[in-house]
Amino acid sequence: MPRHPKAEGALTLVELLVVIAVIAILVALLFPVLGSAKDKARRTVCMNNLRQINLGLRMYSDDSSDKAPRTPGTANSPVLNWSGYKDLMKSYVGGNESSSARDKLFACPSDTFYYDVATSFQYVPTGFHQQPPDYLSYAFNGGNARTNSNAHGIAGRVLSSINDPSKTVLIAESPAFIPYSWHRPKPPPKNGAPMFTVP
Repeated sequence: MPRHPKAEGALTLVELLVVIAVIAILVALLFPVLGSAKDKARRTVCMNNLRQINLGLRMYSDDSSDKAPRTPGTANSPVLNWSGYKDLMKSYVGGNESSSARDKLFACPSDTFYYDVATSFQYVPTGFHQQPPDYLSYAFNGGNARTNSNAHGIAGRVLSSINDPSKTVLIAESPAFIPYSWHRPKPPPKNGAPMFTVP
């Protein structure tokens, strides 16, 4: 049977299926790489936010006789130990308006859920930075600001009096104090007590 001259350069159905299968395999191999790149980009943004907030806290301390922020009223509201620093120092990082969920510097891009310590670590599918009144993903190491507490922290301390500053946390992602991570999500241990509690 004579072959049509135009059919010489055409693909057969089997060849077309092989090409589609190879493309599908390549796409399947690329998906984890793209997901990993997105995760790295989120972590990089988060680290840059922490670096800028750290610098703002240092500038605040320099203007406050080398003292770390100590939020007024923490005896009545212990959560302010961890979050109240924002109102004290946000003018040092270019934020003078009232706090809102649009505060990009104080929101980690991976902050899309949290475990509520007040309700036995119940999963909440919204970010810390979306919660009023503070709208932030990062907590200050201010556990010592609460009266009658043995909690560790540096609120109100003279920074130059800290013995080992390279091993002392100034600010961190909020889940680091519980502990769990937005970047490697798995629930905190239920049988282990958190590092701080909310009465």
